[in-house]
Amino acid sequence: MWDGKLDVLVIGGGMISEEVILPTLFQERREGRVGEVLVATRRPATISHLRDAFPGKEFKGYPDPDRFPPEGSYPRSYIDALGDLGEHAAVIVATPDHLHTEMVLAAIEAGRDVIVEKPLCLRTEEALKIKRSAEEGGIYVYTDYHKRHDRAIRAVRYKYRRGELGELLHGHAWIEEKREMPLKVFSRWAERSSPFEYIGVHYVDAYYFITGLLPKRVVAFGQKKLLPRYGKEAYDAVQAVVEWEDCSVLWVQTSWVCSERNTALTNQGLQLLGTEGEHWADHKDRNCRFVTQEHGPEDYNPNFFKAYDSMDHPGEVDYVGYGYDSIVQGLEDIRRILRETEGLPSDEALSVRREILKELEPLRPLPSQALVGVAVVEAVRMSLENGNRFVRFDRELRPNLL
Repeated sequence: MWDGKLDVLVIGGGMISEEVILPTLFQERREGRVGEVLVATRRPATISHLRDAFPGKEFKGYPDPDRFPPEGSYPRSYIDALGDLGEHAAVIVATPDHLHTEMVLAAIEAGRDVIVEKPLCLRTEEALKIKRSAEEGGIYVYTDYHKRHDRAIRAVRYKYRRGELGELLHGHAWIEEKREMPLKVFSRWAERSSPFEYIGVHYVDAYYFITGLLPKRVVAFGQKKLLPRYGKEAYDAVQAVVEWEDCSVLWVQTSWVCSERNTALTNQGLQLLGTEGEHWADHKDRNCRFVTQEHGPEDYNPNFFKAYDSMDHPGEVDYVGYGYDSIVQGLEDIRRILRETEGLPSDEALSVRREILKELEPLRPLPSQALVGVAVVEAVRMSLENGNRFVRFDRELRPNLL
């Protein structure tokens, strides 16, 4: 009989895995909800780094740094890891955005439920393919849009859905990060992305989450001034204007070349104006600050993902925040699906899976919802590459130049 513990494979060993996903999984394992943890990366050196970062935390690494040269490249190590997963397991895809599709589809083909870091992928046709494959196999594919769990976003959704803001007229979202992101953290693939794809999509999804509205057309602008000086043909900043089906407009301002001396990794916030009310939120300034010899001045966000002294485990820490909550929501949904299909014949299990997914579809960023962010991301790139022309969407949210 299943003990309720999920084995979890993490594909990707970069910043988000090290700083959020693995700490979440190790804490969930401590609490008895996760079993074996597997990590698949391209390079054995990444596995060695993660072992050093988490001393005493057991996980199985692919490729094994004890068997392969540290800087060798093994882009399909995740296939071996998929094959080693136990019966009750989940897959978390946390690789560069342009690699998501192949890995999500491989997990679906293997019959594994998936959590994928936002955006689901970068092309609408790929998102539609994922959606069809997931529906056919009764597979849960959840995009980790952690801003949905930010209480500031949940608060405005609550007010809007009760009519207190009236009909929305316009909004302004801003999200900007330090230049270390494209120059250091994502230096291998920054030219394949942009600050809009990497972080701006959060606020596109947030607007959709708040309102339930679909995008109507998009126009985008971008600048390449700083990064080319460092040999990176990538956008410093991208601004997009999204018109929605009710004719409201959201302007999304993004960049990833802010000063390294900024008091937080991310400047971010949201302003909305409706016919009956207004909303402002500075998501960087949570009115919590530190100044230390080690780190200097810090605007400290206690709400995203932070460590605190454990209430129940002396000498250990508890990770708390919406970054944690978002991943756990996906894991809990997968645990429910596996629990309710345990021991059923395959055809009956598929039927139960589809019923659960039908129930969750309006509540979670499953492919039908994640498609919105993907469509806008593709439209923004299309506008940038075609002289800032407007891009509209068809009924399946495929972008087309106007």
